[in-house]
Amino acid sequence: MSKKHVVLLFGGNSSEHDVSKRSAYNYYQALKQTGKYDLSVIAIAQNGYFIDAERSFEIMNQADEGPLVDAYMQTVAQDEILSPIAALQALPKIDIFFPVVHGNLGEDGTLQGLFRLLQKPYVGASLRGHAISFDKVITKEILTANGIRNTKYLVTYQNDEQPLTWAKVEKELGSPVFVKAANQGSSVGISRAENEAEFEAALADSFQYDRKVLVEAAVNGPRELEVGVIGNDDILVSEIGAHQVPDQGGDGKGWYDYQSKFVDNSAVSFEIPAKLPEEVTAEIKAMAKKAYQVLNLAGEARMDFLIDNNNVPYLGEPNTLPGFTNMSLFKRLWDYSNIDNAKLADMMVQYGFEAFDRDQQISYSFESLGEEKVGTFNGKK
Repeated sequence: MSKKHVVLLFGGNSSEHDVSKRSAYNYYQALKQTGKYDLSVIAIAQNGYFIDAERSFEIMNQADEGPLVDAYMQTVAQDEILSPIAALQALPKIDIFFPVVHGNLGEDGTLQGLFRLLQKPYVGASLRGHAISFDKVITKEILTANGIRNTKYLVTYQNDEQPLTWAKVEKELGSPVFVKAANQGSSVGISRAENEAEFEAALADSFQYDRKVLVEAAVNGPRELEVGVIGNDDILVSEIGAHQVPDQGGDGKGWYDYQSKFVDNSAVSFEIPAKLPEEVTAEIKAMAKKAYQVLNLAGEARMDFLIDNNNVPYLGEPNTLPGFTNMSLFKRLWDYSNIDNAKLADMMVQYGFEAFDRDQQISYSFESLGEEKVGTFNGKK
C-alpha cells in the first residue's frame, strides 16, 4: 500500500516565523519516525510566497533564508495571480496538509480556507475554529456565554470617540492589568501596566498590531498552567503543566512573555503534572474540554490557564496551533501523558483525515430557482 503524502507548511509573515521553523522540524522528525508517510515541506516566506520544496527543506534546517527566497523569487512570474502558491503545483499528489504556521495565516483561518478550496484534508481546526479563537475578544465572549470562567476585561478600539481611560480601567479591573492586541499570536503586542503612563504606552504598542485591544484584569498571585487537547469528537486532555517565571508570585510582575517562551527559558521552572488539589485538576480539565467544544476546535489545541492564590482557575486563551519547539510545553505534556512525539503527530494526521471524511457528509445541495416571479412594489410591477 502506498504511503500518504503529507505536506508540512511553516513560516509565514508573523513575528513567530522562526518559531514555526523549529516546530516544523520537530513535526517532520516525528512523522519520519513513524515510517508511514511520504513527506514534503513548504516554507511560506515573510513576503507571503510559498517556496519550492527543495529550498524549503534547507530553510527548515536553519539555512540562511534570505538568499534562498531571493533565488526562488527569480523563478516566479510574479504578475500571475496564483504565483504566491505556485510551488504547490510542483509537488506530487497531496493527500493532506499539516500547517505549522503560528500566528497570522496559520492560526487566523487563512490557510484553512485555502485547503478547503483545494478540497484537501488538513490537520487541525477548521477555518471557523481558528478565526474565532484567534480573536481574544470573541473568545472571551464565547467563554463567558458558556459559563467558562475567565478574567474580567474591557475592550477598546483605535477609532473610539471616547478613548478608554486609565481611571475607568483601574475602577473596573483594578491594577495591574494586561493589555493585548486582540488578533495576534503568542505574547506579541502584550504589555503589563499598573499606572497611567504604562497603560498609555501599552495601548500604543498593542495598536501597532490590531485596531481592537483587550484589557484584562490580573490574577492575584498567579500560577500559569497549560493543558494539551487533541481529537475531534473523542477528545483527549493531557496532564496539566505548570510553569513559574522569576518574580511571578506576590505582586505578579514577572510573566511568561515571548522571551521566556521561545528564546531563553532557563530561568523558568516547570512542573508536570502540576501539583494541584484533585478537584481543581478535574475542574481545569473539564474547562479545557468544554472550551475546545464551544470554540469549534479539532485536531489539536493548547489551553492556557491562570490559577490564583486560592486555587481558582481562569481560562486565559486557546492556542489552536501550539508551538512544537524543544521549549514548548505542549510537546512535553503529551510525553508525560504517555503519547510520544511520533504517536502524537500520527494521531493528528489521522484526525485530519477523519475530520475531512466527516465534513464530506455535510449536504450543500440547493434548489433551482426556476422562473422569477417578482411581486409588486408600491402597487406596481
